Amino acid sequence: MSQTTPRIAPLQPPYPPEIQAEFDRVMRGAPPLVLFRVMAGHARAWEKFRAGSLLDRGPLSLREREIVIDRTCARTGCEYEWGVHIAAFAEAAHLTEEQVRATVLGDANNACWSAAEQVLIATIDALHDRATLDEAEFKALSAHYDDAKILEVIQLCGFYRTVSYLANALALPLEENAAIFPR
Repeated sequence: MSQTTPRIAPLQPPYPPEIQAEFDRVMRGAPPLVLFRVMAGHARAWEKFRAGSLLDRGPLSLREREIVIDRTCARTGCEYEWGVHIAAFAEAAHLTEEQVRATVLGDANNACWSAAEQVLIATIDALHDRATLDEAEFKALSAHYDDAKILEVIQLCGFYRTVSYLANALALPLEENAAIFPR
């Protein structure tokens, strides 16, 4: 489905000062995403969205964080958010073209991933498919990541699943410079 306008109208500029300040903090000078503008138009939704506090760096490296976000968005079919993250962070996260493609079309066994990244992909897939990890999956994850990182992975998967629900259900149009899913 390719729409030009979301199902709920985004906030239009000029933005109230407190919302502009939040946009500036999150977007670092770039124009706010349609998703942020839709959410910010509804105070409770915006507050709850920001309360996730997962728009910051956290304990994962940028690369680990982006693998989690990109794979989660790909598994939920959220081209909008996947495309935003690929365009904004794939290069800085040192994701190769093959790895970007594998976030959508590959699996945990793709040779393009390190052993730790294969475990990360398997974790994301298990959480997506079953909303849990069995003992072997948790043990494999624990062999590569400490508790703070494990909690961050689980929270990021949940947060970006919610982001995907929002972007997909609101039929957000792709951002102008966003990447598109490989075919």
